Amino acid sequence: MEKTPLFLLFFSLHILLAPSTAIAAAASCSIGVNYGFWADNLPPPAQVAAFLKTHTTIDRIKIFDANPDVLRAFANTGISVTVTVANADVPSLAKLPAAQAWIANNILPFHPQTTIRYILVGNEVLYWKDKTVIAYTLPAMKTLHHALHLANLTDIRVSTPHALSFLAASEPPSTGMFRRFDAAILRPILDFHNRTKTPFMVNPYPFFGFRPETLDYAVFRPNRGLYDKATRKNYTNMFDEQMDAIYIAMKKLGNYEGVEIVIAETGWPSAGDPNQPGVSLENALSYNGNVVKHVNSGKGTPLMPNRTFETYIFALFNENLKASVSERNYGLFKPDFSPVYDVGVMRRKAPPSGDSPAPAEKKWCVPRPEASDEALQRNLDYVCSLGVDCRPIQSGGPCFSPNTVRSHASYAMNAYYQSHGREVYNCDFEHTGVLTSSDPSTLSTRVISPS
Repeated sequence: MEKTPLFLLFFSLHILLAPSTAIAAAASCSIGVNYGFWADNLPPPAQVAAFLKTHTTIDRIKIFDANPDVLRAFANTGISVTVTVANADVPSLAKLPAAQAWIANNILPFHPQTTIRYILVGNEVLYWKDKTVIAYTLPAMKTLHHALHLANLTDIRVSTPHALSFLAASEPPSTGMFRRFDAAILRPILDFHNRTKTPFMVNPYPFFGFRPETLDYAVFRPNRGLYDKATRKNYTNMFDEQMDAIYIAMKKLGNYEGVEIVIAETGWPSAGDPNQPGVSLENALSYNGNVVKHVNSGKGTPLMPNRTFETYIFALFNENLKASVSERNYGLFKPDFSPVYDVGVMRRKAPPSGDSPAPAEKKWCVPRPEASDEALQRNLDYVCSLGVDCRPIQSGGPCFSPNTVRSHASYAMNAYYQSHGREVYNCDFEHTGVLTSSDPSTLSTRVISPS
């Protein structure tokens, strides 16, 4: 029989976590979703609004038009709505009377009973390369902003979302810069955002940027990471890489790094065509679930620390009229409201009085005995970069001793597993972690443990 490794004798200390952090990790996070209609089997908006309000913590939605049925349905729900001006309609709103009429028809009948958060002028206009729409995007943004102020609707902000194709370079993030043509368009748009205190909206999709060897990096699983020599920052996920490349590009263009950034879209498909790289329910859950935790953690990115990014996951539902299998499978929910998977936005209901759920088998994530210190250090760096509170294993913390890579990694790996849904793959760590059903703790104090 194998001897119990020495670090297991101290394991309970290494999995000690501050109570506030444990609560934060377990609590559901608020998040936004993109609510599309490319389907012939979706429930009516009133049912959608009631479901989101009563069964989820989703507190904002983004739609790709100004559908009055949606705006009526979300009245008095506390869920805010972002509406969009279709690309084809952008040129017509460059004149103030037209912008005022649009607001009179699409905003005033519903707001404030329905909280309208943003008006988006077009969608990824640079990506679609329609020169007329591009030319009128900023004028329409300005007139709508002016019209909102004339209507005393100063709580509604104006923006336009951008695909990351506007970047000429992004890896490593310090090379981030806008393409020459796009930079000429983006500079006055960023001037507008800076002046009006409105957000620059971007659509980062690591799904479109990963290679087979960077899949774990793209979906927030343990990986070797990316080191940016210019900034001396280490990246453990592609989302942070893309966000910091945008930040650098904004800074290079004209010191616009102070402009707020909002993630208008991001997501990962849960199904696709046979043998389509990276498409699986497991990868979709890993990416979207970790994005939700990451953006809500307040940790920010290496170049934008301590920032919480307002984020809209794509998409609310699987939409069966989209062109490809993967496009039809971006949804968090099926049209019957059953979750495709849960990224942490479902409200947890207490069992009826007198009923107790059957206890689940308890599991702990521990390092494999043969795992090297080098591999365990990578695990430690990765977990602590994601917002897990690693202060207990820092100098002076209650779990600092014994000061070894293995003992600190045992804390971090189990903390990650316990706070990320307790899925088997969340204890893999490039085959350096293993689940055990035998309680490894021999001491009485244990805060993070299966329950």
